[in-house]
Amino acid sequence: MNRIIAASLALVLLQASSTSAAPRAGSPLAGRWTLDVATLPMPADARPQSVSLEFAEVPGGKWSSRVAIVEHSGNRLEASSTMALDGTPAPATGTYAVDRVAGKMPAPGVLVVQFIYQNIPRSTRVYTVSADGKVLTETEAYFRDGQPVLRTAHFDRVRE
Repeated sequence: MNRIIAASLALVLLQASSTSAAPRAGSPLAGRWTLDVATLPMPADARPQSVSLEFAEVPGGKWSSRVAIVEHSGNRLEASSTMALDGTPAPATGTYAVDRVAGKMPAPGVLVVQFIYQNIPRSTRVYTVSADGKVLTETEAYFRDGQPVLRTAHFDRVRE
């Protein structure tokens, strides 16, 4: 009986360690993505002209992200960060209203990131990749006027 308990415990620990914060080699999240702006749940005259994301694995078990947004007016916003995937806050730079991020990758095709600006949480975003690797879904959770809001956006993989 003790062997069964020990074996079960070893299996649980092995499974837990396999879902640690380190990125898996060849994560399907890595690459460039462009937003299908037509799918945004907002009036066309309020939508950005374009949004692109780029994710990359970085040596040392870190993850890099870059975003470029061209607003409806033509104004360009950018942000970039490199973070450990253990939930530790890391600096973000650029012109978009975010100065720190913290993230975890619970599975190779799932990335969870908390966005912070001037010590105030802005949003939490969950990125998931479709089974065929062609579509990235971003689910954003934030508050507006004291109410929780969930927004979903779909990005297409850029083939290079």
